[in-house]
Amino acid sequence: MSAFFSDIRETLVPGVDSRHGPLPTMLVLMTLVTGLVDSFSFLKLGHVFVANSTGNILFIGFALAHVPGFSLTESLLALVTFIIGAFVGGKLSSTFATHRDRILSSSASIQVVLLAVAVVLSVFSSTPVPGGYRAGFVTVLGIAMGVQNAAVRKIAVPDLTTTVLTLTITGLGADSTWVGGPGSRAGRRVVAIASMLIGAVIGAVLELHAALYYPLIAALLLVLIVAVWATRAGRPGDSWTKA
Repeated sequence: MSAFFSDIRETLVPGVDSRHGPLPTMLVLMTLVTGLVDSFSFLKLGHVFVANSTGNILFIGFALAHVPGFSLTESLLALVTFIIGAFVGGKLSSTFATHRDRILSSSASIQVVLLAVAVVLSVFSSTPVPGGYRAGFVTVLGIAMGVQNAAVRKIAVPDLTTTVLTLTITGLGADSTWVGGPGSRAGRRVVAIASMLIGAVIGAVLELHAALYYPLIAALLLVLIVAVWATRAGRPGDSWTKA
């Protein structure tokens, strides 16, 4: 139990000598962002995800089977724009290959611009969101989350992928010492799961009871915090910045 709470503390408030520095805390904030934007996209853009692309593969299948409520065009658009964003994030990762702080700061800065565009779209959009606006939202948010996913993949803090939780959840059981595993780092994994859950709950509540743009503004502010933090936190010689 003490290891569990130690994992939580080291994820949310890493020590000065932490192997990953402040990166875990920043990535927790980015996981909240995923919950916010995917709740927005699923609830307001016609059952499509902009971050969890595995879901879009399923949605494409549902649309091909003519299941009501799923759009083949928008699911394909979400998938394609996510891949475009992944290319951008991959380029950033190659450019700053040995500097994790710069990978995160540059990718988050691009996300700030794209999320700001989404906020502007939400201010002018009506509810329900018209088809043209839906395509615009899916495009900018899909690219933003593709950039995030590629950058986080290069940053490689274990169990903090910010978008995909399947392996994180699997590890809670499969890596447990109860089954002869090396230890599941349950505290960090629970924080990751809870972060996305909290982001989704907040996003859904805001979508149901507030204006269209509130979850996007919340996501924008979180990414802006990460962009500024990552820019200012890294110093020459810091071991945590090295990929």
